[in-house]
Amino acid sequence: MTENTCGWIAQTPPSAAQPPLHGRQTADWLIIGGGFTGLSAAHTLAELHPQARIVIVDRQRAAQGSSARNSGFVVAHENPAGDDLLGRPGHDYYQASTQISRAASEEVRRRVSSLGIACDLQEQGYFFAVHDPAKLEDAALRVQTLRNAGADALLLQGQALSRCLGTEFYRAGIWCRGGNALLQPAKYAKGLRDTLPESVSVYEYTDITALTRLANGNLSASSAQGRVEAPQVLICVGPFLPRVGVREPVFPLELSASLTHPLSDEEFARMGNPQPWGVLSTRPAGATLRLTVDRRLLIRNTVEFRSRDLDGAALGARRQTHLRGLQRRFPWITEQHFQYSWTGHLSATRSGEPRFARLERGIHTVAGCNGSGVARGTLWGRLLAEMASGSQSPLLDNVLAQAEPGWLPPAPFFDIGASVRLRYEACRAKSES
Repeated sequence: MTENTCGWIAQTPPSAAQPPLHGRQTADWLIIGGGFTGLSAAHTLAELHPQARIVIVDRQRAAQGSSARNSGFVVAHENPAGDDLLGRPGHDYYQASTQISRAASEEVRRRVSSLGIACDLQEQGYFFAVHDPAKLEDAALRVQTLRNAGADALLLQGQALSRCLGTEFYRAGIWCRGGNALLQPAKYAKGLRDTLPESVSVYEYTDITALTRLANGNLSASSAQGRVEAPQVLICVGPFLPRVGVREPVFPLELSASLTHPLSDEEFARMGNPQPWGVLSTRPAGATLRLTVDRRLLIRNTVEFRSRDLDGAALGARRQTHLRGLQRRFPWITEQHFQYSWTGHLSATRSGEPRFARLERGIHTVAGCNGSGVARGTLWGRLLAEMASGSQSPLLDNVLAQAEPGWLPPAPFFDIGASVRLRYEACRAKSES
């Protein structure tokens, strides 16, 4: 049985524990969910309404859910392909999306700087890299598209790429800088949590199961042992909106990852002593890898649509998939190199765009970061708080204009379709896993 322990969280000193919600509480603002989005929203509300009481409730430990478990890529420039490319029909839409992503990336930097968060932020960008060069089609045009959108992009092949990554597995890649960055996600989430102002109260291990409208127009959020009454509620729980009684076109994808012990001096020298790096696949089900600042290797090469979490035996099987993936790149890696394996969830939509909306009076929600949770999750929190406060901005208008998540068919049709699609994507990405 493999223990589900997130390596990022295990290496991050825990924040002071907060009690579960008990009895009746009142607040001016209630935020359900203590990840990147909820914490960013709390900071923004405290800035906009310094006299208000703000309450955050989280189903588990705040700042230790899916946000802390992701791979830590700060996305300013997505990998363009197909219609996104310069001169093609979807390029204007790609440009508009990139403007939002760049603003999201800058929002992370603003929070890190203004709050003094130590989260191993690295500004050297990362790579869109492939083993099969055919999976980086139109490579030169991709580079041109990225540069046109403001990125510092460079096509690398063969030994030039191998020297950067310490492996000959990857044969072609685009090194994309100019906003793309890497960080340690659990440290970043902890930093957002630990710097909350005194006007924000946090209740942990509080599972909100229902939202009801009271006779006075306020909303009551109920848990097993208490409830919070507030006129304004921000729901920031990613794909788990049904848990609070809200049905929206967002769904969870379960991912698993493993992180090694720090590499020895000899092992690191075998790689050529490279600088820390990150690699994203050009295929949705391909592998994500990182070499961290403390010389650990991370791999994430499974993605599944599941209604239940993986148990220890199933996670052990995924760990073997991680091992095979690392050994394709670094044949000297053994299972003894692994220190941590874990699962996490990604908030996805059919279109790849978020659900960002005022559901009804006093209830606001955003979900669907679609793999860009560090940056977009941080920006979504700020913009959701601003929207709920009645503020307007060109950036918010642009986000709302793109917030079309797409219709989802009902179960079991969607469940079957999603599972089949992911198996298809896994086959397409087999050379990159």
